[in-house]
Amino acid sequence: MSDEASLQPDHPNAGSKEIGALAHLYRAEVYRSTIWRQRLDMTTNWAVVSTGIALSVSFATATASPLPIVLVGMLSVMFLFLEARRYRYFMVWKFRARLLELAVMVPILRGQGASIPQDRGTALSDDYVRPRHRISSFRALGQRLRRNYLWIFAIQYAAYLAKIWIHPIEAASIGQALERAHIGAIPGWLAIILGTCLLVAFITLTVWAWAAERADKTKMADYLDTEGPGI
Repeated sequence: MSDEASLQPDHPNAGSKEIGALAHLYRAEVYRSTIWRQRLDMTTNWAVVSTGIALSVSFATATASPLPIVLVGMLSVMFLFLEARRYRYFMVWKFRARLLELAVMVPILRGQGASIPQDRGTALSDDYVRPRHRISSFRALGQRLRRNYLWIFAIQYAAYLAKIWIHPIEAASIGQALERAHIGAIPGWLAIILGTCLLVAFITLTVWAWAAERADKTKMADYLDTEGPGI
């Protein structure tokens, strides 16, 4: 038996001091996760409000330019990356709070008493010793797209197509609509292709992130096993 294994207690530690410390720790992790969750809502609100303003400006008159929709789309991409970064930090605090619930609160609610199972409780302690993000940047982008931003980009894309088709008068052909879609030196057909490719890329990333989330097997899955020891 190794020296590290010999230092492990035979029974879980569950003194009043330990349980009190865990209660304060849980409150701190829930508070931090709540704060970061509110920061996620802020960037989403910015994207929604900006989109609403752009649509109001572009559809205000028949001669109004569709360019505000494009500019707000670019701004929404920046909001997406900012929110994905915040989401990665939010997942750190959420992971810790969830482990505390599963490892400590669940046994109490099941009438098994408070305990700190040493054979299954290293996931949380290891995370404090060596903090790390729980998901990758691409998965965070996909998660935020699936929750909010894919719908925002879809609305912007549909609004842009509607604008160039109906204003200043309804287009007689697809070619006429493409002529209205030009952005500076960028021809209309190229602008539509770039926007379509970006939307398809976002849809692909969303589907990939959803599949990766369903297939993810983390340390937390061990605590969800009701047949195992400690719970």
